[in-house]
Amino acid sequence: MQTESKNPVRWGVLSTASIATKVARAINLSQNAELVAIASRTEERAAAWAQKHNVPIAYGNYDALLSDSSLDAIYIPLPPSMHAEWTIRAAEHGKHVLCEKPLSANFDEATMMADACRQNGVQLMDGVMWVHHERTAMMKEQLTNLGELRRVTAAFTFNWGTIPTNNIRAKPELAGGSLGDLGYYCVRAILWAFEEMPTRVFATARYKVGVDFSLAGILWFEDDRIATLDCGFDTGLRRWFEVAGTNASLVCDDFTVPTSEESSRFWIHGSENEKHETGACIQEVNMVERFSGIVQSDNLEPEWVDVAVNTMRVCDALRESDQRGEIVSL
Repeated sequence: MQTESKNPVRWGVLSTASIATKVARAINLSQNAELVAIASRTEERAAAWAQKHNVPIAYGNYDALLSDSSLDAIYIPLPPSMHAEWTIRAAEHGKHVLCEKPLSANFDEATMMADACRQNGVQLMDGVMWVHHERTAMMKEQLTNLGELRRVTAAFTFNWGTIPTNNIRAKPELAGGSLGDLGYYCVRAILWAFEEMPTRVFATARYKVGVDFSLAGILWFEDDRIATLDCGFDTGLRRWFEVAGTNASLVCDDFTVPTSEESSRFWIHGSENEKHETGACIQEVNMVERFSGIVQSDNLEPEWVDVAVNTMRVCDALRESDQRGEIVSL
């Protein structure tokens, strides 16, 4: 997405978290975006990051960056427990917000974030990169060839041989856990395929170091549709989903991050098996360009807010089901 007649969107990044490096590269590669400022909790850390990534301005605290009137958009890669506070502050400063996933620590916070951005006339989007890949649009078109959709199955896992207790994913006070970190992607895939909220959910989880270390869930939908998900820090790398209909199924075995930026693939399994491939695409660049295009257009796209908030609503229901040991209705 490129809007040549308008100035590039000026970005600031709120934190030097590791994921910020990937998004900083995406901003620098984008046709309609410019990385202008970085903020950290110390001036030394911000200055070092700025020098490494060729960022002109470094701030030693987050408030200083938000007060920079030259910035249009903010990327927030802070721990999930901090997303609501800093998204709301950014919105109050008139900044559009791309917030790393999970959108928030819980559904109530997600709702407050959405309300703040809406009231201040700024765009909110969660940082789910795979939905912006060109392959995702191709797969969406193929869903109509599967017949009546019946099942979605999604899994995202990796294995921690030794639990890194200093990692934010392993810290309950920072809203860590496998559901928010990995299951969030699976829930999004399910909502992407069915385009509707489930009516009921059930989940069971195992806990270590105070966070859900693995979780399995079932989601029931209208019209005899069912979805299942599996996420965790205790199984080898899996990042796949299957959408199955009455005629065929679609399988993508690396949906969260394609194995290569040069090409990507998925399969249709039916009376014949078909492999579909796409060309070069960097999904985080597409995400930044899409977001920047929204900012340049002055036309907010509420569907990005709605799907992010709905994803948090489903995650909250799954978590509640595990805690209560029973099916939860939405």
